[in-house]
Amino acid sequence: MLAGIGIGKFEANTSATQTAPIQTQVKPLTVKTTQIQLVNSYQTVQSYTGEVVARLKSEVGFERSGKLVTVLIDEGDRVTPGTVLAKLDTKNLAAQHQSLIAQKAQATARLAELKNGARAEDIAAAEARVRDLEKQLELEQLKSDRRAYLYNEGAISAEQLDEVAFNSQALAERLTNAKSNLAELINGTRYEQIAAQQAVVDQLSAQIADLEITIAKSTLKAPFSGAISMRHVDEGTVVEAGQAILRLVSDSQPEVKIGVPINVAAKLSSGSQQIVEIGGKTYQAKVKSVLPEVDPATRTRTIVLRLAATAQVSPQEIARLQITQTIATEGYWLPVTALVKSERGLWSCYAIVVTDSNEANNYQVERRLVEVLETNGEQVLVKGTLQPGDAIITEGAQRLVPGQLVDWALPSR
Repeated sequence: MLAGIGIGKFEANTSATQTAPIQTQVKPLTVKTTQIQLVNSYQTVQSYTGEVVARLKSEVGFERSGKLVTVLIDEGDRVTPGTVLAKLDTKNLAAQHQSLIAQKAQATARLAELKNGARAEDIAAAEARVRDLEKQLELEQLKSDRRAYLYNEGAISAEQLDEVAFNSQALAERLTNAKSNLAELINGTRYEQIAAQQAVVDQLSAQIADLEITIAKSTLKAPFSGAISMRHVDEGTVVEAGQAILRLVSDSQPEVKIGVPINVAAKLSSGSQQIVEIGGKTYQAKVKSVLPEVDPATRTRTIVLRLAATAQVSPQEIARLQITQTIATEGYWLPVTALVKSERGLWSCYAIVVTDSNEANNYQVERRLVEVLETNGEQVLVKGTLQPGDAIITEGAQRLVPGQLVDWALPSR
């Protein structure tokens, strides 16, 4: 900053006819100045607000309905994947499971019997049955011949002859059936019968597997590591499928979601490092993704940032993302103390210009209207009726008026 000391100089009005002019001297007015330089851009830090969110959060519940008999954890407890959280009553399911196992054992035994075929004892019994029926049929044929002779001689009636014929026919049919059974035993079980029985066994196996899955779903396990943040129900409650029993929140590698303007989001790339402030502390965060949709209410896009695993933060804490932006615009940096309020809410400052007087170090104060573009602590960026190299008064400007003369030596650069 370049500074100079000026002395305000005021002259009393005198008349040509006055013989004793009166001069008033004032105490030198100390002012400080700076020579301004034109800048083509400036950097500004914008802060955007969001919140910490858990990377994983789940309202865990059972996939089936039933009576809640056990809850093994409580709020605040930490769990790992696979930790048993709660259980439903499974007594009726266990009984069904035993019944299906017994049915499967019976069906499996029948299948093995069909695959093994008939026993030698069964074949021998069938062969004996065939031989017995053949002898009985042979005896009936002899009887039929005798009855036919007696009928021709008139010794018996036609009814008695028909009775013998009917017996012979019945024995012939029984013999045919016995031979068929013997052939079936000798040839073995048909493929279709084995396939049908195999289907029965497979169906029972599927029912058992389905029931075992249902029993397994009666035990609620933690899907990921985290802490229990809320317990919704207690033992004895009859719960529905999908009803929330516990809320599980992951506390590893928390994430931050912050909405930023569309043009800012376009400049953020995945993997870039950013500074996030949470609870008065600053953390390094990596941009995980920029969500594609625009929030219709705020017209912003959401930035997802991943914090380090060691970050000690909690979900729903307020987070602020600070982004440094370069704004391309021309202007001049001035101290805040150089500004003076002007008419209609505008701002102005005072520049020192050379007067037409030949008196050494005789300078004049000139007002310059400016527009404030940006503030940065004790500095402001302005544009207006300014030129590079102008000497602008930085202190005591409130005591000056346009056109006031000052004695001021231009400071060296």
